[in-house]
Amino acid sequence: MENGNGYSNGHKAVANGMVACPAAFRASPTVPMVASAEATLGRHLARRLVQVGVGDVFAVPGDFNLALLDHLIAEPGLRLVGCCNELNAGYAADGYARAKGVGACAVTFTVGGLSVINAIAGAYSENLPVICIVGGPNSNDHGTNRILHHTIGLPDFSQELRCFQPVTCHQVVINNLDDAHEQIDKAIATALKESKPVYISVACNIPSVSHPAFSHEPIPYCLAARKSNKMGLEAALQATVEFLNKAVKPVMVAGPNLRVAKAGAAFEELADASGYAVAIMPSAKGLVAETLPRYIGTYWGAVSTAFCTEIVESADAYLFAGPIFNDYSSVGYSFLLKKEKAVIVQPDRVTVGNGPTFGCVMMKDFLTELGKRVRKTKRNTTAYENYKRIFVPQGQPPESEPGEPLRVNVLFKHIQQMLTGDNAVIAETGDSWFNCQKLKLPDGCGYEFQMQYGSIGWSVGALLGYAQGKSEKRVIACIGDGSFQVTAQEVSTMLRCGQNSIIFLINNGGYTIEVEIHDGPYNVIKNWNYTGLVDAIHNGDGNCWTAKVTCEEELTAAIETATGLKQDCLCFIEVIVHKDDTSKELLEWGSRVCSANSRPPNPQ
Repeated sequence: MENGNGYSNGHKAVANGMVACPAAFRASPTVPMVASAEATLGRHLARRLVQVGVGDVFAVPGDFNLALLDHLIAEPGLRLVGCCNELNAGYAADGYARAKGVGACAVTFTVGGLSVINAIAGAYSENLPVICIVGGPNSNDHGTNRILHHTIGLPDFSQELRCFQPVTCHQVVINNLDDAHEQIDKAIATALKESKPVYISVACNIPSVSHPAFSHEPIPYCLAARKSNKMGLEAALQATVEFLNKAVKPVMVAGPNLRVAKAGAAFEELADASGYAVAIMPSAKGLVAETLPRYIGTYWGAVSTAFCTEIVESADAYLFAGPIFNDYSSVGYSFLLKKEKAVIVQPDRVTVGNGPTFGCVMMKDFLTELGKRVRKTKRNTTAYENYKRIFVPQGQPPESEPGEPLRVNVLFKHIQQMLTGDNAVIAETGDSWFNCQKLKLPDGCGYEFQMQYGSIGWSVGALLGYAQGKSEKRVIACIGDGSFQVTAQEVSTMLRCGQNSIIFLINNGGYTIEVEIHDGPYNVIKNWNYTGLVDAIHNGDGNCWTAKVTCEEELTAAIETATGLKQDCLCFIEVIVHKDDTSKELLEWGSRVCSANSRPPNPQ
């Protein structure tokens, strides 16, 4: 399911578990020579990006990266997408990595690097391989005690590097050409293996200098998938099978680390073989098909899909594949789970009950083999049968009166009706988390949101990157007005790229999610004429259509136009709703997170 749910690798997986480079780069046993003038670091870096699956680099030019950008532009198969600011470029690389498996951005030294770093931190938290390329100072300036522009006024140029160290898995500063090819290759390979961002700084005076190290086409490297320790895998399987066979009503729950483990298909195969009821954690939405026969919805504690919490928390065994338990996903640490009932499967280890933990066991291997073993026993569908007994179908929102002010639940009723396998949904931090979580995704429909980091404004840049990487899908983004104000400029880049996404701008006058956690006057924002703003950005250049809706009749007409006459346009629909119109899930979640945040200090 990885490829069908918004995550595919730029490489091709082959039968032996290796990650293979595209056929075009494997054709000849001899490595072609490169013309002397083209034997440069800039060309090598650009070619490597294309080889690993990057087709678009999101960039903001600055004097330290201009020569490098020339090489990125010149590379066949690579498109330079100019963004309005570095933060948005980083968010776009995040979204692109979700769509294609790896993303890249290019910025200038310090003023660009420290601007993009918030987005890189978000990609780190979400386990996304983003290659952050920074144009650095002239190699002759290092160690000279000179003070340069774009710095904080000190001759020490390592500040940016030190800032990136906690939020990237590998960092390189390239000031000479002798080992530059090795440093670049190691950084990119580390990003792919660790599924985390990396930092590559390139001195501004070396991208165009010819060097013998680049006189041949870069030899495609193949990254071997990590293999499980056979004895550890067997021990983990035996312990888990024994544990699950003792259970009367076991369940399975998918977590967000299914993405990094590329184990979505293995999880689904286990679900089919076992007969267990299947739920997802909120941040795993889109990683597992919601059309599985025994799918029961989202497990999110007190704000779960109806009847899901009762089934999961009453189970006598639960297998969590790739979970992340934080204050948000646990609704202020209010889960009623017991460690002794759980099998926790992470990308490289398995813990059964209170122990033991089996290390060097890869999730994909484990779930695949576990599926084979449970298939030999009778399916245990008890938990799902219990679910069917207590399940009551969800009601529909009451019909709106003609001209009645639009309600949020009516909006999402219509969004649900829009969804097909040709769509993807992006949900911004806020009440859209909860409303989008209730959408039932058809097979093939992608879904993305940033739950671990939760940076407001993420969705605008991420929409740009995701739509660029998944051009075959029409992306539907649900964005609150407060979040949109942070990163609105990138609508401009969407128009330059000819994208046809549909943006629902939910205008309720403030930071609603913060209101439900802790209210105050700081949660009220200045209202904008959002359609007017987008029209001004459009300025007659590109395909864009806007509408402002206040009632269901206007919403219906706008959706009909966006999906019909204006289906090739970027469509921006501003939805006016009451400031207190929120989902019941946000009300519950907000009060519990508030309680967790306001715990008094422990006695000293």
